[in-house]
Amino acid sequence: MQKSRGAERIAGLKSSAIRDILKITSRPEVISFAGGLPAPELFPLQEIADAAQNVLLKYGSSALQYSITEGLIPLREKIAKILDPDAKRLNIENILITQGSQQGLDLISKLFIDKGDMVFTETPSYLGALQSFQLFQADIIAIPSDEKGIRINKLLERLKEQKPKLIYLMPNFQNPSGTSLSMERRLKLIEIIKSHDLMLVEDDPYGELIFEGEKLPSLYNLGRSKNFIYMGSFSKTIAPGLRVAYVAGDKEIIQKLAVIKQGTDLHTNTFGQFIVNEYLENGNYYEHINQIRQTYKIRRDYMLSAIDRYSPKSVTWNRPAGGMFLWVNLPEGMDAQKILLRCLENDVAFVPGQEFFPDSSGKNTIRLNFSNANPENIEEGIRRIGEVLKAQI
Repeated sequence: MQKSRGAERIAGLKSSAIRDILKITSRPEVISFAGGLPAPELFPLQEIADAAQNVLLKYGSSALQYSITEGLIPLREKIAKILDPDAKRLNIENILITQGSQQGLDLISKLFIDKGDMVFTETPSYLGALQSFQLFQADIIAIPSDEKGIRINKLLERLKEQKPKLIYLMPNFQNPSGTSLSMERRLKLIEIIKSHDLMLVEDDPYGELIFEGEKLPSLYNLGRSKNFIYMGSFSKTIAPGLRVAYVAGDKEIIQKLAVIKQGTDLHTNTFGQFIVNEYLENGNYYEHINQIRQTYKIRRDYMLSAIDRYSPKSVTWNRPAGGMFLWVNLPEGMDAQKILLRCLENDVAFVPGQEFFPDSSGKNTIRLNFSNANPENIEEGIRRIGEVLKAQI
């Protein structure tokens, strides 16, 4: 038998189930709640066009030239100010611009993870992060979560036996469940990270998309130590196609990540960085975010109302206070993957929740995306899913 030519870590690598589902749902007749897509009609097309034109007029060919690995200096200054408005703690040396948050995960994985290292995640957890950790052959440990985020008592129990290389969390309107880490648990988690000398990666692409309630401080700003890394992105607040995101952390960590990035892509898209920088400088960034919040809240409410009307009584779901997703629990014993196949026959799609559990549990859960569907499609799509569920239950 011929030995594989690929690296050992590639042997068990699987395609993203979400990407595979999106290939099917690209048909125009399919109503899809599967992708984690922002609403394209909300992209600030004219403002981006104006920003692009201004960039070329102001900076000329330098906006199309190779750039430094760490990222455009004015953009890093703006990000540091967003994270640290008083400019007392952060500067450009604490910021690295990446090609989307997914590259940040890849770089962090390359820096910290060796084969067999443990990574703790909440469960369910972001599929893209799980894929990145699995690629570097980490042993992913799923810590149970509830409506208030990762369960601190379960984390402490596990820490009595094992010490992870990383803890990965998405504390605000988490993908896939839409839940957020409570303030009480944030404070307890900060104490645990410091007392056990752990490294925490905070992934926060949805933090600005808050509909109701109080915006909570980041773990990064609460922790204020070398033990915390923060990841942010403009994909959900401006446009994902620009692929501009960032990692914030201790200067030594950022320097190491920059060296790794040099061997990956040299630097993030120069023109895209200039456009984002110009848009932040001259556009109505926070006014635009408010428009996104209002639209997504309306769509969330439509979906919640439709689920309440069309779902069997044995189905339960949550009410996220922001973000792009809500989470559905089917009765025990049901298989969401089999339900999906029947739903696809009726031209409606979602993502089975099992994909987000590192221990392959959660077979009876569903992730629904409400940001990329208009109210009419939400109504009809949820009605179709409800019919399939009633037939099965």
